[in-house]
This record gives sequence, structure tokens and C-alpha cells, in this order.
Amino acid sequence: MPDLPKPAPPAPVLSAPARVRAVLDMWLKDHGFIRDIYCNRHRIADAAWRSAQPAPHHLRSARAAGVRTILNLRGRRDTCGSYILEREACEKLGLTLVDFPIRSRGALEKETLRAAATIFDGLEYPILIHCKSGADRAGFMAALFLFLHEKRPLNEALSQLSLKYGHIRQAKTGVIDYFFRRFREETDGSAKSFLTWIDDAYDPRELDTAFKESWAARVLVNAILRRE
Repeated sequence: MPDLPKPAPPAPVLSAPARVRAVLDMWLKDHGFIRDIYCNRHRIADAAWRSAQPAPHHLRSARAAGVRTILNLRGRRDTCGSYILEREACEKLGLTLVDFPIRSRGALEKETLRAAATIFDGLEYPILIHCKSGADRAGFMAALFLFLHEKRPLNEALSQLSLKYGHIRQAKTGVIDYFFRRFREETDGSAKSFLTWIDDAYDPRELDTAFKESWAARVLVNAILRRE
């Protein structure tokens, strides 16, 4: 059973040593030092942003820009410093943190896709969507937001899956692009046909098998960029 969207639990009270460990874990193990240089934050629409994993200071900046909800595509990770500090910062800032874990290296389950298609109707806006790098999962959900919630043309929505944001479609993460390609080939490409296609025709196992990645892109994304 896939994980579905849920509000994050209350943040624990951190001791001074626990806070230091969380900061070091975020900055070193979770590559937060890179995001302190560039957090890959971009505006999707008037009421939506996308980014890499935010640190507390990024969340303060988002709150100052009016953001009310954080959509966390990495899910609940109680031992990860980034999540520990994110949950605490959201609570202090009055931001709603919604955990909705999805993957970018495999076709998503039907139930997860149904939830992804409807999640935007129940959020308080403006929102910030994030994964770890802000490239793949954030791009997928940003595209769905524009296509299904904002009613933008599919081609316009798919501009969120671009090298501009760090998305590499030749790697396994390109299964996201292949997913949309198959949807467009097998339907009229309209938002109204999306859930019908998911229910009646979409086969995640078949799609995973049919998609072929480039070995060079795989090395780049997994071994060099160390994407999640």
C-alpha cells in the first residue's frame, strides 16, 4: 500500500546536542551545504513554488513570501536532520507541512497517482513543493499542478521537467517524461482524461519495463550527483 498525503506529526523538542547533530546531518550527509549555495527555488504560478529540500532559513524566506503550506515529496524521515529541522521550523513559522512521499526512478502506483491528482484541491495556498534536489519529483508534481489544478496545456506543464531545473530525462528519472508521453499517446491529452487513463489503461509495471535509461546518465545521476 503506497503512502498517501498526511500532515506531519508535531515536532519533538530538541536538546542542544540533538540540534547540533541534526544540523550536521542536514549539512553534510544530506548535502545541505550545496543547497545553501543554490536551493533550486522557482515560482511555478502565482500561488505555488518549487525547490530543493529547504533548510530553516529557506522556510523563513518562503513564509515571508506568503507561503502557507509545504508539500514534502521525500516523506517522513524521523532520523534525517533535514526533516527534523524542517518539521520544527514549519511548526514555529505556522506553516502546514504535508508529507507525500513519491519516487522518481519508477512508475508510481495507481493509488499514489490518484492522490497526486487531487492533493492540490485540499491545500492552503500559496504552497512550496520540494524533494531533495528540486529536479525530478518536484518537477513531476509541478507539472501535475499546472496541468490538473491550473488547467494549463500539457506542453506548458511539461516545461517543469527540464534541464533548467536539473532534470535529466536520459537517466532513470526520465521514466517521469515517459509516463507523460504514454498518457499523451494513449489519450486526447486533456486533464479530464487523466484519471480515466490511470484507472483503465495505465500499467506501472509495463511502463517500468518499457522505459530504457542511458548508462552514462545513470552514472551521472546516481554516482556523481547522488540524487535520491
